[in-house]
Amino acid sequence: MSASVGGDVMIASLLAPRATLEKLASGCVWAEGPAWIAGDQSVRWSDIPNDRIMQFHPGTNTTSVYRAGVGFTNGRTTDATGAVVQCSHGARAIERDDGHTVTTIAAAWAGRRFNSPNDVVVHSDGSIWFTDPPYGIQVSGEGHPGEREYGDNFVFRIDPSDTSVTVVIADIEEPNGLAFSPDESILYVSDTSAARASGGGGNRHIRAYDTIDGLTCKNGRTIVSLQSGLPDGFRVDEHGRVWTSSDSGVQIFSPAGDHLATIDVPEVVSNLCFGGADGSDLYITATTSLYRIRTRTTDASALWRRK
Repeated sequence: MSASVGGDVMIASLLAPRATLEKLASGCVWAEGPAWIAGDQSVRWSDIPNDRIMQFHPGTNTTSVYRAGVGFTNGRTTDATGAVVQCSHGARAIERDDGHTVTTIAAAWAGRRFNSPNDVVVHSDGSIWFTDPPYGIQVSGEGHPGEREYGDNFVFRIDPSDTSVTVVIADIEEPNGLAFSPDESILYVSDTSAARASGGGGNRHIRAYDTIDGLTCKNGRTIVSLQSGLPDGFRVDEHGRVWTSSDSGVQIFSPAGDHLATIDVPEVVSNLCFGGADGSDLYITATTSLYRIRTRTTDASALWRRK
């Protein structure tokens, strides 16, 4: 493991003593959407072009195919019951996997199908918030060709009482990763439109929005702008720091957007999550592989999940 450090925060305050980057699994085409599954103490992720879900079990140090022919799933998280909430590019839907059955939670807004739900978080009130860029219907190998039925790319909220869907953010060009601050007063969302823009255009930044009554968002502002690579997927830790993917590895920023450190990874990073027995292991999906490094922190959502 190597890490470059900027500013006043030393890498030693972020990573565990003698932390090293470990490659746990490989053989994917594009690894994405990792989530820690507390119920069986494993990390689950997507190999999107191979249309399968992979799973790594730290206790036995083994990797297996959890499911295949899964409809090009992407990002995932768990709800308060421990069930997996996941994004399906192929079904253009948000799904729930309870370990036995996969059911559709929502697949449309205002009578029009979603584009291809990409990443998802669950609020402490049980609502589901997700991004809906067009990658699954416009990028070969990530879903099925299709049209944007509502003509844009929004961030949505699914109400836990009746699964009704509302728009919470409509001013991001191509929303991708998302995460709440520790107190859920801020929703961070990345814009990765630079991935497909020509001539060096498009965005590669993370924006912060104030959440209003846990129902919608206002006052969007850009807090992180990467010079290269994409903030594809990211997590916020219990201290409000943003740990994001990039082409050089995992970059870490303060809540105000100041760069703190970079954990170098030998492949382009797509996404990451905190997990492990105490929540302090950082699992990283990077192009073909799954990596792990030990940290001194946990995911912001661990604060309400422990209550």
